[in-house]
Amino acid sequence: MTTPTLCPACGAVNDCALADPRTVDQACWCFNVTIDPAVLLALPDELRNKACLCPRCAQVDVQLRTPDAR
Repeated sequence: MTTPTLCPACGAVNDCALADPRTVDQACWCFNVTIDPAVLLALPDELRNKACLCPRCAQVDVQLRTPDAR
């Protein structure tokens, strides 16, 4: 079973605003980055579309630190 607040790839907290009832009305970090589709396709089928990746596993750390890097 997948937990919505944990990254399905590594198990760390994924910081998903939509999965946290306290921040569900806020935009998530993933709204402002571009995730390479290959990263998502690399996930096993049983983990895909079940929970958000964390920024590290989504490989968007640089984009989050430097908004103009996209």
